[in-house]
Amino acid sequence: MVFAHPDDAEFGIAGTVATWTGLGAEVVYVSVTDGSGGSNEVGADREELRSIREAEQREACDVLGVRECVFLGWRDGSVEPTMDLRRAITREARRVRPDVLVSPDPTRMWDEGRGYVNHPDHRAVGIACLAVVNPDAPTRLQFPELLEEGLEPFEIPNLWIPTYEGEADTFVDISDTIDTKIRALRCHRSQVQDRPVDQWLRDRAEERGGSRGIRYAEAFKTFRLKDEETE
Repeated sequence: MVFAHPDDAEFGIAGTVATWTGLGAEVVYVSVTDGSGGSNEVGADREELRSIREAEQREACDVLGVRECVFLGWRDGSVEPTMDLRRAITREARRVRPDVLVSPDPTRMWDEGRGYVNHPDHRAVGIACLAVVNPDAPTRLQFPELLEEGLEPFEIPNLWIPTYEGEADTFVDISDTIDTKIRALRCHRSQVQDRPVDQWLRDRAEERGGSRGIRYAEAFKTFRLKDEETE
């Protein structure tokens, strides 16, 4: 799971994460930024917030059963899909060699109701992840310095991008894990504070699953990038 900020995964796809880990899958988080921009309080300090956000994310990982969380350290609010970022994510993709890469949607500019404009960090990470899928992770001549680190090329078999119900082709039933998702999001105390996020998460999951006869769901656009006989 590659995302821009600590708490992005919990807001978005933590029900799926809890479902997968409950079935025995190993999940690795990659947080691109340090989360240091996540406050509008007078006197807020980036260095202090950085350590708070990392601790909160690791606590959420413990709740979800995520075995590892990598922080790439980009400054919150300044992410661009540069070659440096592509190399950093490619390093993790070649190291972990995942069955599924979950990436932010690089095309999402706003939400369905147009009450929210998407953060540019989210879009930038999504663009970088598409480049990691092709050409960065599978191409030997791309980032030869990674070969010197012992990281051989790897072709990512599946790409999943969280999306809205109308654009999705895959729905994960999180009816049994939505309480875990809420508990994990509540770990991000510096961000959610006393906001009524519990019902908001339930309402959104209900919208995703409603037309499919699922009480609570998370929705994805999925890409199968390798034929079965070559996997």
